[in-house]
Amino acid sequence: MSINQPLPAPHAKHAALTRPNTGEFNRQELAILGAPCSVIKDLVARLLPHLSPTLHAAYVDADHATGDEAAPADTLLTVGAAAELTDKIHFRRLDVQRGMDKFAQQHWLGGQSLVLVNGNHFRAQQQIAIISTKKPLEKKLDRLTDVQLILLSEGETELPAYLQAHLGERQPTVLSLDDTAAIADWVQQWWQASAPPLRGLVLAGGHSQRMQTDKGQLRYHGQEQRQYAAGLLAEVCQDVFVSCRADQADALPAGLTPLPDQFLDLGPMGGILTAFRHDPNAAWLVVACDLPFLSTETLRHLVAHRHAGRVATAYQSPHNEWPEPLITIWEPRSYAVLLQFLALGYSCPRKALINSEIQLLMPPAPQELRNINTPQERAAAEREIG
Repeated sequence: MSINQPLPAPHAKHAALTRPNTGEFNRQELAILGAPCSVIKDLVARLLPHLSPTLHAAYVDADHATGDEAAPADTLLTVGAAAELTDKIHFRRLDVQRGMDKFAQQHWLGGQSLVLVNGNHFRAQQQIAIISTKKPLEKKLDRLTDVQLILLSEGETELPAYLQAHLGERQPTVLSLDDTAAIADWVQQWWQASAPPLRGLVLAGGHSQRMQTDKGQLRYHGQEQRQYAAGLLAEVCQDVFVSCRADQADALPAGLTPLPDQFLDLGPMGGILTAFRHDPNAAWLVVACDLPFLSTETLRHLVAHRHAGRVATAYQSPHNEWPEPLITIWEPRSYAVLLQFLALGYSCPRKALINSEIQLLMPPAPQELRNINTPQERAAAEREIG
């Protein structure tokens, strides 16, 4: 090989995918450490009644029993069952005979709003540190990678010198361990502040068979409809992409950023999945390009009532009780939900919404959710808009 000849590109065995920030257990997780396990569990038990009305919180702990004491008396796993689903009337319990590796635990707990973790046994991306003489943190500083809150036990009035040195210039909030309401309020505010960023997606990759011409190129407002929708989204999102087919990308008007489909022949679901492949750590506000009556006010209302702890926030259809999937905020956790439905043979985003925990809103102006799909509907819309 000539010394001036460029080296061949390294062989890529797997596609370079952007991986979601799932944490150890969940995107939003807090490890609590610095006190005996019983104190940590008591704190979580006190917090949950305050958090549960808005957040679905899970708790991760180790089983402090040993041997046969740790196994439920009625489980069939001990005699050979691979799994046992038990209807407990108020909830269902699934016992599974399998290892709980990192990927499995992220799958099971990733659907929760928040995971609180016993930091004496497990790590999490961010932490709550309890100051207690019963379990000093001096030997666990390696676990305090991103302390968000410090709780002072009874009799404690200041941070130990070793912890002050470890934190450096960081100044976490400090509260009393006994002040349950204040701690719960802090968790709610922390959770809201760490909500995923919002990006916009205009769905414009369809074949417009009923309209017999590209719906994204129609001009109800003096500009192409995909430009109009992108402009609306730009008012409420950090940036905006246009979902399209690969052959449409070069023909987009100047100023629009194409996001060509990578999940092909799936209709709108393909566009949404492509968006999550592009950025799995963002929430995506998805709007179809065939909504010429849509206004910024309706989008602002949707964003203002967004519940980032649900799979999605959507408007109810003016025609029935079902959610409208093509004017919806899809949260990062919906990526796995959509892929799960795809694996079951369904490519309908509405079906995913109907069968998931979502925030369903009544539209403030139902007439704005009107899709224009045929030449006759187009003519009527043009007369109304003028």
